[in-house]
Amino acid sequence: MTDPVIRVLTASDAHLFDAHPDPLNARAGHLKTRFRPEWKRVALRDGTVVARGAWWGGPDDSEPLNINWFDVAEGEEAAGAELLRSAPWQVELEINLPGGWRDEPALKASAEARFGAARAAGYELLVERFLYRWTPDLGLPERPGRLRFRPEPDDSVFFDALRRIHSVTLDAHALRAIAEGGLDQAAQEELDFFHWCPSPREWWQLAHTPEGDLAGIHIPAHNPSGPTVGFIGVVPEQRGHGYAYDLLAECTHFLAEQGADFVSAATDQGNFPMAANFAKAGFPVVKERINFHPADRS
Repeated sequence: MTDPVIRVLTASDAHLFDAHPDPLNARAGHLKTRFRPEWKRVALRDGTVVARGAWWGGPDDSEPLNINWFDVAEGEEAAGAELLRSAPWQVELEINLPGGWRDEPALKASAEARFGAARAAGYELLVERFLYRWTPDLGLPERPGRLRFRPEPDDSVFFDALRRIHSVTLDAHALRAIAEGGLDQAAQEELDFFHWCPSPREWWQLAHTPEGDLAGIHIPAHNPSGPTVGFIGVVPEQRGHGYAYDLLAECTHFLAEQGADFVSAATDQGNFPMAANFAKAGFPVVKERINFHPADRS
């Protein structure tokens, strides 16, 4: 067997990316995604594409933010690993899978080939997540009416709230940021992401109890793929009252009032309270996401 050849694509040979089977139906999830040809790479063995990866970033980003399309033929984990290892960008890898993929032998084999390649390239599992998609036909979740919502233009207020929220968190990305640089880094990463989103800053809202105490925040957003529940967080001293549902309901209503014909969302599978709130609000799980990160960022 010959060694794989890694090829960086251009506009003239971008068709090679499509010359690989799509058993996980990744293409359906990327109908609105805009990939740059030069951020696509394939591994060829004897002229046949045996692995492919598409790195992605926003329209103004000079480097990709993550890899969100990665395919490996069964038995070609080494080629997939070389594809990842040789890339100039060591960023987070997202593998999106159909719900119930573990129960379908063919899907499970395809997923595990990708996992094996990622691990061989030096990536480590970070978290498994549920992906949700609400549509108007599902009906809007009921607003409990217990909290008072208002915008807040001062980023320092959100920064302080995010530090408090992440001081007790189940979120794997926040926990990684805390391990690297403390609560300040975790809060700043959130702020940076939502400033990066193309949605208006004026959408961010604080939530207070009728007595005037801060209960939490919600951030309705648009990412490049459309409207999304950007962030839901309750400060630690207000937990136990079910306020995360109130925030989620308000966020959904807000986006619907802006004309959203769908609302995407995600949460870590280990965050059982938030997953229960999504179920209560009528958000169905449409996919699962497995996040890997380079081992040198631990």
